[in-house]
Amino acid sequence: MEFNMEWYRVFYWTAKLGSLTKAAEKLHITQPAVSHTLKQQEGGLGGQLFFRTTKGVTLTAEGEVLFNFVEQAMHFIESGEKKIAEMQELSYGEINIGASDTLCKHFLLPHLEQFHKLYPEVRIRVTNRTTPETITLLKEGKIDFGVVNLPVFDSKIDFRTSSTQQDCLVGNQEYAALAEIPLPLEELHRYPLLLLEPGGSTRNFLDEYAASNGITLRPEFELGSLDLLIQFAQSGFGLTFIVREYVTTELNTGKLIEIPLTPPVPKRHVGIATLRSVPLSAASRRFLEFLP
Repeated sequence: MEFNMEWYRVFYWTAKLGSLTKAAEKLHITQPAVSHTLKQQEGGLGGQLFFRTTKGVTLTAEGEVLFNFVEQAMHFIESGEKKIAEMQELSYGEINIGASDTLCKHFLLPHLEQFHKLYPEVRIRVTNRTTPETITLLKEGKIDFGVVNLPVFDSKIDFRTSSTQQDCLVGNQEYAALAEIPLPLEELHRYPLLLLEPGGSTRNFLDEYAASNGITLRPEFELGSLDLLIQFAQSGFGLTFIVREYVTTELNTGKLIEIPLTPPVPKRHVGIATLRSVPLSAASRRFLEFLP
């Protein structure tokens, strides 16, 4: 027999209220419609579910058995509807975000703190991966959205441009003299260079910037994070490229010196990546409103 949810709604409220009239009022339908539905259900199940009395209706033995199951099902449905309402109100829910360590620290963290204060019941998970790995996780459905370094292109992903980033060349006080006039990019090979390991979007961006000017970047050190690049540069191991907004404190205190380049490194942006044509949860949609 094909399942008919309307039959069980009518059955449940008739049994619960003990009256065809009261069930009709509860369901906003007519009493004949209730009676007709119950007859269809009894015919489909092959047995009588109610005794009709002068005061209303009473469940048969078969009806009692069915009611025990239907009552549980109705409670589950009500619980599900309540959870959906809670999720829409952000009193419940979960957000899964993909982002690199650097973007998490310098871009996401302030917004996460603000969101968590307003919606403490929403659970947040951040998976730290490079931009290419974050895109893969997104397409596999393992995260709701990704925070990535642009430019990135993928036909299955929508990218929203967010904050601007400006990469700059920096070194410690040993390189202060280089800050006086712009350093030609072709002269960069004369100084020890620190770069991120190959494979990430930032390294690819810098390699493409150099290649577009006929230069190949040849680092003496390749490190796994921007924080390590900053520490090594401060310790005098060489020059490195870093997003200016990430080292404002070091630049202001003189721990690092910005060295102007010619041509300068082009600006780039943080991007918000979402899977095309896949709707986001209420919690994820609300969090994205916090991001620039």
